[in-house]
Parts: sequence; structure tokens; C-alpha cells
Amino acid sequence: METSGEAESLQYPDLKDRHVVVAGGTGDVGEGIVRAWLKTGAQVTVPSRTDGKIARFREAIADIAETDRLSFVTGVYDTFNGAQALADRIVEDHGAVTDVVAALGGWWQGKYLWDVPFEEWHRYFIDVSTAHFANARAWSPRLPAHGTYQLILGGASVKAVPKASIINMSQAGLLMMRRVLSAEVAGRHRVVSQILGPVVTRSRRRIDPQWLTNEQVGLASAGIAARPDADATDYASADKAEMLRTLRSLGLSPVGPEAVG
Repeated sequence: METSGEAESLQYPDLKDRHVVVAGGTGDVGEGIVRAWLKTGAQVTVPSRTDGKIARFREAIADIAETDRLSFVTGVYDTFNGAQALADRIVEDHGAVTDVVAALGGWWQGKYLWDVPFEEWHRYFIDVSTAHFANARAWSPRLPAHGTYQLILGGASVKAVPKASIINMSQAGLLMMRRVLSAEVAGRHRVVSQILGPVVTRSRRRIDPQWLTNEQVGLASAGIAARPDADATDYASADKAEMLRTLRSLGLSPVGPEAVG
């Protein structure tokens, strides 16, 4: 999490006219995205598969004052039909959506490629890839020209990690999905990704001071939405220093060495 000095140095854009859906918003990285977008004044909708996850998430963000523009929707969004139906319901109940940030999936590591069982392959590659694809498929036709579809990816999308073959393949595939979607929408809306190093979250047992934070990830996603020229780009932030450069490139300009930590 940011220190008070870091938090004060961050400049949040005004997105009161935006409505963002944060897919994976109840997750560790998703929490920071939700927090950041709420600080912009945007309307934020978070889908979740279970009411229990929503209840736990509400407890985790109990310190936030700006929750009057936060909504939750329970439903399945990791299948084609489920994602389509949930998108229909969100628009019907909460209004048109301008932006979607997909922070889906998690980390897996520990086996050589030849030792990976089918069950783990299916869970971390098939299921995660399908969820991302289903959400892009459901939301892309609905987004306005000034809107964004954003993917939150890890460094495994561009760098091979021994004993993490499933994640490497999944993330690399999702990075290519971003690029294909950019080519296919051809300016109908914007498509962008963030490629991230380790992220500080509340569940981390060990934290390196040079890691970026989940709210910085969220601020970058808000900054991307706020800039009409942010399109067809993969913003790489391997650590806090690179995230600072990303934020500066988006015109958010944290000032002073305390912003880097």
C-alpha cells in the first residue's frame, strides 16, 4: 500500500462521466483498481461469482468513503453465455459502461512442463483464458469510441519463467489477444494492457519496497481511460520506478522521490 506521502503525490483524473466494470475486482490486484477508480469519481461495478466474496470485499474496503458509486453484481462471467448474460444485466440495471478492466487469474509455479497434470493445465490455462476471452467478447461490442478495454497482465507474458509454463503460455496468449482485439476493433474503442512485475497487496506475506502497489495499477488504468491517445499500447511496469514513468507518461506526474519509495 502507498505511504501517506505517496498517496498525496498521486494525481487522480476526473472520471465522473465514466462507468467502469472491474472484472476480478474482488481480487488482490482488483482491490487497488476499484479503490483508484472510486477516487476519480467514476461509477464502478464489480461482478463476482458469489455473495460471500462480495461480503469479504466490502470488509476489506470498509475504509473507503466514496462507496455511493460502487455497485456489485453476482453472476458467472467465466463462460461465453455467462459473461454475455452478466453484461446484459449490468447495462440494464446500472447503465451503459464506458470502460472494462479485466484483472482475472492468478499465479502458478512449481512444475516442469512435462510434469504438469491436466487438472492444473485446465484450471490455470483453459479456465483463465476462457474467462478473459468471454469478457472481451461480451463487452467489446458495447464500448463507446472514447472507452477502453484493459487487460492486467504479468511479466510472464514476455519473459520465460522456469516451472511456470502454464502462466507463461496463458499470459503470452492474452497479450496477443490484446493486440488482435486492437486490430479488429480498428478504433471503435481503445484496447490497452498493463504488463506488471510483483504487486503489493494485502495478502502478500513478503513485500519488497521496490514493488509497485495495486492502487498504482488502478491509477494507471484510470489514467489510460482519461487519455484519448492511450490506445493499442502495452504499458510495462516491472517495479515502482517503472510505474512512476508510466504514470508520468499518462500525465499523472507524481512529484518528488517519495513517489518512487
